Amino acid sequence: MSERFGGRYSPQTGANSYQGARRTRAGGRINLLFLAPLPMVWQAFTSPPDEMFLWLAALAACLLAAWLTRAGQQAHDAYEARKIARRPALPRKLLGSLLTGAGLALAGLAGFGALAAALFGVLGLALHFAAFGADPLVNKGMEGIDQLQSDRVARAVSQAEEHLAAISEAAHRAADRQVSARVDRFQTQARALLRTVEDDPRDLAAARKFMGVYLRGARDATEAFVALYSRARSTEAKTDYLALLSDLQDSFSAKNRHLMLDDRTDLNIEIDVLRDRLAQEGIRLDKS
Repeated sequence: MSERFGGRYSPQTGANSYQGARRTRAGGRINLLFLAPLPMVWQAFTSPPDEMFLWLAALAACLLAAWLTRAGQQAHDAYEARKIARRPALPRKLLGSLLTGAGLALAGLAGFGALAAALFGVLGLALHFAAFGADPLVNKGMEGIDQLQSDRVARAVSQAEEHLAAISEAAHRAADRQVSARVDRFQTQARALLRTVEDDPRDLAAARKFMGVYLRGARDATEAFVALYSRARSTEAKTDYLALLSDLQDSFSAKNRHLMLDDRTDLNIEIDVLRDRLAQEGIRLDKS
């Protein structure tokens, strides 16, 4: 009879390892943008000097467009993953569309003439924009929130996400599936706390230590563990590190539950106050 995969030496990923996970769009088609203009190298070095310059300029424009598009899509993914976010200061995907059109226009000018250059430029810009879209143009989740408070939350969440990204990058270098799975579970719980703070920015003061000090400490501990574990696959060091992650996850989970309980208490208070005011106006509501 078949048995479910697992056991003592199998990675314990847990039921919710991929809860809230999103597939990044900064790959696939975007990676093709780096490969598509490479034939221009052959065209450049088999052409007269004036055309060679145009081909190389076209190649540079297309590669820069690909780099900007990837950075813009990563920023867009981060924007969509957060409940409170500012629009990117630099519209990278839009610049990528413009540079793609410019690069193809230069290629058309080098190989086919002015009419082809205009046609290639317009088609390149339009197709790039159709494929990757525009950058976020408005701030998200900041309606009705004090501007200073929303800025503080956005900065704190961005800093926390940087710590989490550094933890993931360091854990990946350990090349250990159990460590990677354990880090993923910790990050899921940490991001649940971030989403709670985004839902109610008043929770920032209570959660600031978790979002700053604790995550920075987890980042430093991860980097120290990976440096040691890469030199000598110490089972003791691994056990201590996994225990640390378990303690941190429990702490983040408890803090998140506490914040959500406080939010529920505040809601109940607001409801009771509203009922009292309605009662003073002679309006009775059925509490059931």
